[in-house]
Amino acid sequence: MIKQAIIPLAGLGTRLLPLTSVFAKELLPINGKPGIEYILDECIEAGIKEVIFIISKKKKMIKDYFHNDKFYKKIIAKKKDTRIINEYKKILKYKKMIKFVYQNKPLGTGDAVLKTKKYIKDRFFLMLLPDDLIVKNNCSKSMIKIHNQYKSSVMASMNVDRKTVSRWGIYKLNKKINKNNYSIKDVIEKPSIKKAPSNKAVIGRYILPKNIFSKLMKQKPGNNGEIHITDAIQSLINENYKFIAHNFSGKYLDCGTMKGYIKSSLEISKL
Repeated sequence: MIKQAIIPLAGLGTRLLPLTSVFAKELLPINGKPGIEYILDECIEAGIKEVIFIISKKKKMIKDYFHNDKFYKKIIAKKKDTRIINEYKKILKYKKMIKFVYQNKPLGTGDAVLKTKKYIKDRFFLMLLPDDLIVKNNCSKSMIKIHNQYKSSVMASMNVDRKTVSRWGIYKLNKKINKNNYSIKDVIEKPSIKKAPSNKAVIGRYILPKNIFSKLMKQKPGNNGEIHITDAIQSLINENYKFIAHNFSGKYLDCGTMKGYIKSSLEISKL
């Protein structure tokens, strides 16, 4: 069973400037609730018991958000407000399951994953990228179900308009397993329309094997001097490790851009 999840949170959030010049984007409210809480709720519902947050010193406010006990106790002692009491209880529940590690230099998602190496206990773990919000159906839960069935790594997949493939990581598929699952042959980062092997895009949910750490430790930096997780995944695929692309059934929301962030609040308010 998969019981641990990691969430990279050290990114600078430049696409949401000027808000992120003073505020962690993952704490920005989406329909009145911080974005990170949607991700945590997805983890809890999927059966995850421990979540590792990868933050930077600049994003310390994320840790402060979950460790503000004195403030809550003082307010509750004065007001006895039921809503505030319930919010504090919820934060305490989250706090019990969260560990923090630091990535102080922006050296890519692969480097962020590597920071969690000593905390991962089991053969597989879940990774969620918080810019990708998936609502209505729990994507992590359905991926864990596929993992349990096939004993393999699983990555979330979504059909995108062929005209937009150059914005995404795109799967080259090996064979169809069933209606919503395919074995992966390759992952092509932002291909041209002509070179795109499919219209199935990589979305930020991954079930990864623990031996990805040995690949990341040896990996040389790619574009922009960053360690890319997709390069490590490709190395494992080349060694015949099985990776499945899972077409999830939830609604995808992109919270990483200003336009997407505003749209996400509107979409969630309709649920």
